[in-house]
Amino acid sequence: MSADSRIAAITARIVERSKPFREPYLERVRNAAAKGVHRSVLGCGNLAHGFAVCSPSEKVALSGDTVPNLGIITSYNDMLSAHQPFETYPALIREAAHEAGGIAQVAGGVPAMCDGVTQGQPGMELSLFSRDLIAMAAGVGLSHNMFDSTVYLGVCDKIVPGLMIAAMTFGHLPAVFIPAGPMTSGLPNDEKSRVRQLFAEGKVGRDELLEAESKSYHGPGTCTFYGTANSNQMLMEIMGFHLPGASFINPGTPLRDALTREATKRALAITALGNEFTPAGEMIDERSIVNGVVGLHATGGSTNHTMHLVAMARAAGIALTWQDISELSDIIPLLARVYPNGLADVNHFHAAGGMGYLIGQLLKKGLLHGDVRTVFGQGLDAYAIDVKLGANGAVHREPAPEQSHDPKVLATIEHPFQPSGGLKMLTGNLGKAVIKISAVKPERHVIEAPAKIFHDQSELQAAFKQGKLEGDFIAVVRFQGPKANGMPELHKLTTVLGILQDRGQTVALVTDGRMSGASGKVPSAIHMTPEAKEGGPIARIREGDVIRLDAIHGTIQLLVDAAELESRAPAEADLSQNEFGMGREMFAPFRAAVGAAEHGASVFFQ
Repeated sequence: MSADSRIAAITARIVERSKPFREPYLERVRNAAAKGVHRSVLGCGNLAHGFAVCSPSEKVALSGDTVPNLGIITSYNDMLSAHQPFETYPALIREAAHEAGGIAQVAGGVPAMCDGVTQGQPGMELSLFSRDLIAMAAGVGLSHNMFDSTVYLGVCDKIVPGLMIAAMTFGHLPAVFIPAGPMTSGLPNDEKSRVRQLFAEGKVGRDELLEAESKSYHGPGTCTFYGTANSNQMLMEIMGFHLPGASFINPGTPLRDALTREATKRALAITALGNEFTPAGEMIDERSIVNGVVGLHATGGSTNHTMHLVAMARAAGIALTWQDISELSDIIPLLARVYPNGLADVNHFHAAGGMGYLIGQLLKKGLLHGDVRTVFGQGLDAYAIDVKLGANGAVHREPAPEQSHDPKVLATIEHPFQPSGGLKMLTGNLGKAVIKISAVKPERHVIEAPAKIFHDQSELQAAFKQGKLEGDFIAVVRFQGPKANGMPELHKLTTVLGILQDRGQTVALVTDGRMSGASGKVPSAIHMTPEAKEGGPIARIREGDVIRLDAIHGTIQLLVDAAELESRAPAEADLSQNEFGMGREMFAPFRAAVGAAEHGASVFFQ
């Protein structure tokens, strides 16, 4: 089935807008690919360094240009649950490569930080910038020019977007993304949140809180809620970078290892040495990016991707905008209820039918571009499958179920959970912002209340503990943008504002910072741009000003006279405490060079 006419029209608009960037990008990719297998251009000394630690037979193979060499970019570290499983992947990949007649080398490692560890801490101010740093680190590894194809080992928040930016920058090389999968289900996410709220109210102690958190985050794999990390996995599959069915298989299982072996062999099969050459930069196009946005809306995915997808697309010469994302939200129904948009976790999502069922439902109504290229071949139909371990230990696929195994978790396309997606753009005299409404009750989609102003999330938390947050209000937490302090997630505010909302107060948040991909029930206008550090209108809000947040009509208005607003001097904040400590001084060049949130909050694209 061809794509829905509305989706086709938005895609055509993106294609037209992207021409000044996409056409030169494709020319660069094709010029690089035309140079052939790249070891042939290396001098003997260069090549000797490149295979010095290889076996004698591998050295012979790499001396010529007929045996494919697979470059592994890994985000392994053994502190983070999501990335710890990657410890054993290089050995498995090398073995599978040898079986396929190729060679594999770890080309380089990239940093991987955990927002869960750094929430509310100084290190969080490095988090967003780590995405671009990851792209650069991957680029360093691939700059040795020793590889015919690449596999990227990454899972979490900034890691996958950073790796994709690198994959597009080295777009003349094929690229396959290999995930590690989610940890098994532990303490339910809603129970964890309940204990957090009790702790914030002083009703339970630290021991009880730590016990709940440890039962939730308890083993190897991705956290089980549907935040940015699991949104990443959804994106890589629906955009064709994963092999079909690969995203949500638990670590340490035979099927997980079988999928990794299969991905390795596929990455070698699509090099320029074979008959299915699939350079990543040509494989991904405007249709692929639109498919990613569609998947984000259909699953109620992370708000962080309103920035990441813009930057990822731009790395491929594609100009995606917040307006495109917002308009697609009006078309795409919500088909998944996964925490924080429901009680299920990603393991329940997978058991209910997972990505194969979701893709099949969207294709049924033409809500995806089905005719895209993927690392698996041509067309998304091949992804509407259920993946299992075959009797011979190989990956076996069969058509995805026609019916959801759990209608409370995955709906049909005919009867979605809601008719539109979870993300909306807000515009008005305060600028532009993003709001996630898939977990916000309809009666809270419009909030009008006076402003309470804070220049740090700790100020709001202190006011809560002192009993100063009474009545209805909209919390304005400003000077949290990328230029101010690296745009940290303000996830710690979710608990506080959630408690006040549960008490019957009407509350909302307006900020130029970010919220976690796990945020949900409190209306939050985030990523406000222009940011306060740049003198944006958010810096002109005064205590008690009335703000109207309208997620139905997509507006955010400060209810003051236009001339009055213009005449106000922007507030200033002392940001000196954000410039040093925990590595923040090293990221001063990033704060100085970063672009606006609506352009991806990147140092690469302004």
